[in-house]
Amino acid sequence: MEVRKLDPTQDMVEWLRLRQGLFDDSSEAEHRQEMAEILAEEVGCVLVAERPSPNQLAGYLCVGTRKYAEGCTASPVAYLEEWFVDADMRRHGVGRALIAAAEAWARQNGYTELASDTTIDNDVSLASHLALGFTEVERQINFIKKLG
Repeated sequence: MEVRKLDPTQDMVEWLRLRQGLFDDSSEAEHRQEMAEILAEEVGCVLVAERPSPNQLAGYLCVGTRKYAEGCTASPVAYLEEWFVDADMRRHGVGRALIAAAEAWARQNGYTELASDTTIDNDVSLASHLALGFTEVERQINFIKKLG
């Protein structure tokens, strides 16, 4: 399995499919808009894991930067913004290979920490992060109140 940077000339259909697996509550138009925004960012990259079949992907991640991340001592910090592996490819090293590539990208760009997050009820993501050496640093519940 090869992990490489996303090629916008050949990977957009598969990247869209994977994003729809991660964010199933967004429309195709919303995905396409967000994908264009990600590709336009100056810092960060999208990494993909190839399947043995031509032009098919097993997973992807987006790594960028944030000025601050909970538990980090460095600023700015490399940040894992999106990470998804197809269900049939989980527990086959795809997620591990993607994270290793993100770590390499972060080191090459001078970052000393890689931060991430997940929703409080995503036990699969929590277990995956912990298995790959991430340390849980905080749990939170966010609130909103509509005014007017």
